[in-house]
Amino acid sequence: MSVDQAITKSVQDFEKATTHMKEEFSRLQIGRASAALIENVPVEVYGQSQPLKAIANISIPDPRSLVIQPWDRGSLAAIEKGIVGIGVGLNPINDGNLIRINIPPLTEERRAELAKKVKQLAEEAKISVRTARQDAHNVFKKLKAESELTEDDLRDADKRLQTKVDEVNGKIDEMAKTKEADIMKI
Repeated sequence: MSVDQAITKSVQDFEKATTHMKEEFSRLQIGRASAALIENVPVEVYGQSQPLKAIANISIPDPRSLVIQPWDRGSLAAIEKGIVGIGVGLNPINDGNLIRINIPPLTEERRAELAKKVKQLAEEAKISVRTARQDAHNVFKKLKAESELTEDDLRDADKRLQTKVDEVNGKIDEMAKTKEADIMKI
């Protein structure tokens, strides 16, 4: 593996980390309805666990509620159990044909909790970035040990990699700050 390949692989890993963080941010309940809150809830139906979006239609009739209409009414109880089981404080209302979920307004305590979660998710993304950076650095060291890189080339490769790391960390910080401001907004 060359220096350029190692840096390219690291950049791809950085993108994966930020994409994962964005997905996790979308799952945070911030006082408005979003299908992302529940679309990947595991539901035990037909003898196996499936994501909710695979067995039902999720719609958002207004900013404070979700409606889940399963393709098979027999799975209503399993869907209800799955939603309660994820532990995010959503209370499904089963009317026999579909399930309604009213999104409660956030309390100040819940907002602070979610802000902590945002910081935690951002830190996890940064850890992933550091891990990818370390993997690339190990490739650089290996190339140096095999005399394929000079000391100057090693320093240059590390600088190029660190520039990419700084860019991604700045992007992660900015996304976390934006999400935190969104959560704290009443």
